Amino acid sequence: MLLIHLPGWAGLEVYVHSLAGLVMLAALVPISIFADRIQIRHQRLRFRAKEARYRAQRFAEQILRDFEDTGQGWFWETDARGNLTYLSPAICEMFFKPFSEIAGKHINTLFDQGANSRDRERSLAFHLTSKSAFKELGVRAGIMGEVRWWSISGRPVYASTGEFVGFRGSGHDLTEKRRSQEEASRLAHYDSLTDLANRFQMAKTLEDVLNASNEAERDCAVFLLDLDRFKQVNDTMGHPAGDALLQQVSKRLTRVVGDEGLVGRLGGDEFKVVLPGVTDRDHLANLAHRIIESLSQPYSIEGDRVVIGASVGISVAPDDGTTSEALIRNADLALYAAKDGGRGRFHFYASDLHQVAEERREMEQDLRDAIQTGALELHYQPVVALDTQTISGFEALMRWEHPKYGMQSPARFVEIAEDAGLITPMGEWALRTACAQLAKWPESVRVAVNVSPLQFSHAQLPAIVTSALAQSGVAPHRLELEITESVFLRDDFNTDAVFAALKAIGVRLALDDFGTGYSSLGYLKKAPFDKIKIDQSFVRGATQAGSRNGAIIASITSLAKSLGMETTAEGVETLDELELVRSLGCSHVQGYVFNQALPAATVSEQLSHGLTIEAKGFHKWRPERQSMLRKVALEHAGEIYMATIRNMGPGGALVEGLWNVPPGTIFNIALSETEIVKATTIWHCDNRMGVAFAEGRAEGDDDLPGSINADRPVAEEREASSVEPVRKAG
Repeated sequence: MLLIHLPGWAGLEVYVHSLAGLVMLAALVPISIFADRIQIRHQRLRFRAKEARYRAQRFAEQILRDFEDTGQGWFWETDARGNLTYLSPAICEMFFKPFSEIAGKHINTLFDQGANSRDRERSLAFHLTSKSAFKELGVRAGIMGEVRWWSISGRPVYASTGEFVGFRGSGHDLTEKRRSQEEASRLAHYDSLTDLANRFQMAKTLEDVLNASNEAERDCAVFLLDLDRFKQVNDTMGHPAGDALLQQVSKRLTRVVGDEGLVGRLGGDEFKVVLPGVTDRDHLANLAHRIIESLSQPYSIEGDRVVIGASVGISVAPDDGTTSEALIRNADLALYAAKDGGRGRFHFYASDLHQVAEERREMEQDLRDAIQTGALELHYQPVVALDTQTISGFEALMRWEHPKYGMQSPARFVEIAEDAGLITPMGEWALRTACAQLAKWPESVRVAVNVSPLQFSHAQLPAIVTSALAQSGVAPHRLELEITESVFLRDDFNTDAVFAALKAIGVRLALDDFGTGYSSLGYLKKAPFDKIKIDQSFVRGATQAGSRNGAIIASITSLAKSLGMETTAEGVETLDELELVRSLGCSHVQGYVFNQALPAATVSEQLSHGLTIEAKGFHKWRPERQSMLRKVALEHAGEIYMATIRNMGPGGALVEGLWNVPPGTIFNIALSETEIVKATTIWHCDNRMGVAFAEGRAEGDDDLPGSINADRPVAEEREASSVEPVRKAG
């Protein structure tokens, strides 16, 4: 008997007793070998699967580690109480702490605990308490000195027994996305140049105030601001300089308004201020005055000194409207009134401004028609040489015969032309017309035409001047171009180049309104002027005792002589003023003392009698009058007219508001409910007239101070030239 152990058959021992048993044993051996091979194969497969899982795990861990290292994504885990048991290393580095110092602390310590995060904290606390999953919850990181935003997601984790063991989740960085969203929101509500509230935000603020639940909280005031002379800065210095100026204006405006209201930019050079709860008109007037005063102080732009101004229109709720549309419209009407009043002023809304606005709109359309139909014309005021008292030339001043209102001076329509963009073509027309007229006059006579800053900055100005001279056949030295100091807002190459080109043509150059603009003396060093024109503001009142104007005139004439330049005193009205400017060394004079501006035909007729001209008029300068403003009713031939008295004395008054009143017209003027006086029109110019009372008013009318010479118009009408928007003496 044999004992045989079969491999692969564990624990199986076979006793062979016979040959048959041996045969059976031979059959079992292959089966044992096959089973052994199967076992080996299964072991290999299990090993390979285990190795694959290990590699996959390592690969996944590497991917997650790389994801964590970027700081854009990270992982966290807490226990059942919300205390951290794991936090990605990248986040630990942001807190400048190892995980050992963070472990065990509540997850809320990772986030900003400020008031702004209160809602987010409540949301997170709810999920942690209710053991509910959450996704993409925005939180602000509690990192000192840095603003970062995270989005976190998490889900509850349970043991195999069903016991809650904590939360596991992830997070990623939202900072750039939030910044982009905040920037988009800022751009939607704030002006990108000045960082002030934009038109949308200002409208929303005003709507919120007017729709307040408490009626007492709906009171407010609206300021609309427009910068004076900003367009000249933009056109002569360029848009970058204009942008820099707007930024400085915004800072000043914000500083003056302070916490009283919201300041916004509507676009261009237009600004708006909403003042909730402020309706006291004295306070509003004081604020408007301070705004204008602040914005009118000089600015430094790219090393250059720039001076602009501001006009303000004011409407008040609920007096001037209870809707935003009404308040803005009425503030805009008040702004137009402020600009019409001479700019650099503020004006409260009044009900009659609607009629004024309509008249202005009609005037603009009529002006466009006048340009198309050739209804504009030039009048000429003589410039007299004092050494010979002969006419040396004329200044061309634009006039417009309005079909309804009669003859207009530039004081009424030049500003409208500026706003409508018509001033440059009007200027070129005036230049060509003046040259054509000059060709008909004696060779010794010159003509002066004003050039606006916009026209001066135009690259084609020298070519236009050359063309006008060639077309008329006039010698270049007979044409004089009057240029104001505003062309020097920036002393750049273009300005010098234009001066050089004009002098190369051979025309004369005059510095107009000297001393009323910017840093005048600096301009005289470089610009090739032939003449300085002394502004009428220095001439007026110069003969009065104690006036310093005479000393200023003497200084200007002395300076001009040392530079080889002539001087013209503008706005000379009386004989004593004429003698004063003559004694102070002025070489030329222009003003009513010799003549007002006359049509070309009248000038030609006078020139046919020679160039000598005599001074005429009053001997003494009229004392400065106190201004006033009183609405009165005037009766003539049964018709009632409403007008305004500007000043009054015992002998007469200056009345404004009526057009085309012939001298000699008699009115009954209701000065009050109980006092009616008869007055005769002595003179009329535009919408102003001087009236003389039939009988002197009683002494003691202290509520109407001042005096007036009603028997001739003083040159209060500041005539503008054909192209110059600054009003000038006639």
